[in-house]
Amino acid sequence: MSETDEPIPASSPSLTKKAEKTVYICNFSEDVWPFINALSNKKHPRELEIDWNADLSDRDLFTNTEESDLVFINPKPIQNSFVKYYKELFGIRKLEILVPKKHSGETCRDVYEDEELFEKLIEFANHVKKLTLLSYSTSEQFLILVNKLRARGITVYTPESPEEEDAWTVNFFGSKSGIRQLAQQSEVEEPDFLMAEGLICVNIIDAAKIAAKKYIKEGGVVLKTNKGHSGVGVLILRPAELPTDYKACEQAILKLLQQDAYWDKFPIVIESLINVNYSVGGGFPNVEFKISKSGKIDFLYYCGLRVDKAGGFQGIEINEDVMNDRLMTRIIDMGFFVGEQYAANGYRGYYDVDLVAAKNGDLYVSESNTRRTGGTHVYKTAVKLIGKDFLKSSYVLSNNSWKLPEGFNLNFDELIKLLKPLLFDKKTKEGVVIASANLLRQGLLAYIIFGKNKKRALEIEAKAHALLAKFG
Repeated sequence: MSETDEPIPASSPSLTKKAEKTVYICNFSEDVWPFINALSNKKHPRELEIDWNADLSDRDLFTNTEESDLVFINPKPIQNSFVKYYKELFGIRKLEILVPKKHSGETCRDVYEDEELFEKLIEFANHVKKLTLLSYSTSEQFLILVNKLRARGITVYTPESPEEEDAWTVNFFGSKSGIRQLAQQSEVEEPDFLMAEGLICVNIIDAAKIAAKKYIKEGGVVLKTNKGHSGVGVLILRPAELPTDYKACEQAILKLLQQDAYWDKFPIVIESLINVNYSVGGGFPNVEFKISKSGKIDFLYYCGLRVDKAGGFQGIEINEDVMNDRLMTRIIDMGFFVGEQYAANGYRGYYDVDLVAAKNGDLYVSESNTRRTGGTHVYKTAVKLIGKDFLKSSYVLSNNSWKLPEGFNLNFDELIKLLKPLLFDKKTKEGVVIASANLLRQGLLAYIIFGKNKKRALEIEAKAHALLAKFG
């Protein structure tokens, strides 16, 4: 299935020119597929997670703004009006959107099991028999697709992925246990690479016992499954939320862990609860890099994460004033150190490091994502619309899942009309960018906001929220 605003006729010269294309596969769910398969809680079923990821996937068009001839493979169709909005915003001409016939959540599998779509990828390789293939995450399904294409005689170039023998680095360093092991191995060489005091356990009975003891002793505890998603798989237990009697506390934690099967299927990390200093990078500084195929590490940006009380990721805040120069230098240096370990082990592609700023003055690493992230599309959009110096010249806010007012039922075209006075203006370089149309089905809005300074960016965000509230 193909969607494009300007279908190319079969007789078009562009088809005979056979220009090299880049194919991007948005495979959000594959990044955490074992975790998704283990979801059993009725409040957050497996199907809901898959559907949410699929509806958010049109956002990843914004991570590809530098591509001049892009084929974008998405798990669900993308509205033509949203594609038009995207192309006009960035001045993009060549874009083809393909959707597999089947939507299972395993997008790469859906691609190679769709015979017509798979053959189309072979055609894209044209006479040079070469195809550049990118994805949100280097998943097991992605590697199978690459091998199936190579078996057809195609040279598949994967500039943002490790080679197959090094693909273990994706899940290892991208897991809570893997990054913790790296931190323990690096404490002498890189003393700034700190993590909250904790340990790794393998079953919920022991986890409940250990967590209860830590909770009573310290007044709080955090439990994390090895590789969750967007805050799901994290339990933050604060003072006064649990009984102070050990046995009662243990039973309360065990009951929480029994609500979802994934807690008993994967390693559990049990950590001390950090007293967060919200004045430092919003409490949750972050830094993102990219490792090229040659092993070169490039710093992309630093930011503050916007996180809800339950630890769920909402968006980011980017500007040079998000943190002071001393802190910025410290987290960038630490991020480079992490990248050097990743690169030495064969990892290639995007990665970030999430941190927590503590009131005791320390910075603690909480996790690392070995893929494109929830901020990559914001960075790419800022570079394209503002320029490479956007950290100095613009204050950027994003939200990937702002809950629309109850009863809000405008479609994308109506939303654009409503927000027209606040939409991004290429002359003033301020305003709102809508980052997803499909997510409206979930009652959620993904957006990016640009302002000359923080006050102005927050003002634009507040005005947008106020306008949307009128239609609730």
